[in-house]
Amino acid sequence: MRILHLGDVMGRAGRTAISETLPRLRNEWRLDFVVVNGENCTNGMGLSGDHARLLLDAGADCLTLGDHAFDQKDMMQFIEREPRIIRPLNYAKTAPGRGFRLFAAPGGRKVLVAQVLGQVFMKRAFDDPFSAIEQVLRAHPLGGQAQAVIVDMHCEATSEKMAMGHFCDGRASLVVGTHTHVPTADAQILPGGTGYLTDAGMCGDYNSVIGMDKAEPMRRFVTGMGKERFSPATGPATLSGIFVETDDRTGKAKDLRMVRVGGRLEQAAP
Repeated sequence: MRILHLGDVMGRAGRTAISETLPRLRNEWRLDFVVVNGENCTNGMGLSGDHARLLLDAGADCLTLGDHAFDQKDMMQFIEREPRIIRPLNYAKTAPGRGFRLFAAPGGRKVLVAQVLGQVFMKRAFDDPFSAIEQVLRAHPLGGQAQAVIVDMHCEATSEKMAMGHFCDGRASLVVGTHTHVPTADAQILPGGTGYLTDAGMCGDYNSVIGMDKAEPMRRFVTGMGKERFSPATGPATLSGIFVETDDRTGKAKDLRMVRVGGRLEQAAP
């Protein structure tokens, strides 16, 4: 199965890049399944229902969220009506929506997508992500009920993301980190056959400070004082993420490539 996972969509620039580019990529790369992290799609904070529809209409099969899952209040109701959006498993026991779902893919195949939030350096104390994902992986063995399993690990700490990759090795097709908006260069297939990348980066304008217009973050770093609200940068966006091709029999990764399309970081296609 040919799967694409794109990192955090950042503001209008990221939305535009998705809507203008993803339909072409689905066709040219013969993608079977696409996951997009929509966590910062709406003004850099959360995802609205209207913007969720835009990403889904552009070709995303599943949208993941993160610690800003419900910053846009309409998502509280929208996620209950739209099964293609999942929020973190360990967000809160009373949160609407679900933290994992089994999706249909071409040829009668099934793809499990799950998301967890890390605990290290995060602003809120979330439940243990390892025990949360353990229950899901046990109930959906790779190569059995699910022909592919994708885990979106949304957190700050590189070490925690790496630990999750090894924890899921041999039981997931792909473990990919999101949240920091900076793409890493460590794409690899782990010993047990799980594709891994510490952070997919963002789909946004990289002439920025992690997707935000440079002026206000730089002012705060230099002076220690804020003057204005942060606002997403609006220049040309780069789609950043990871491409994985899996073995339909085992569900394990057999090819893995980093993706940078458009904007400032473009590289060769898979």
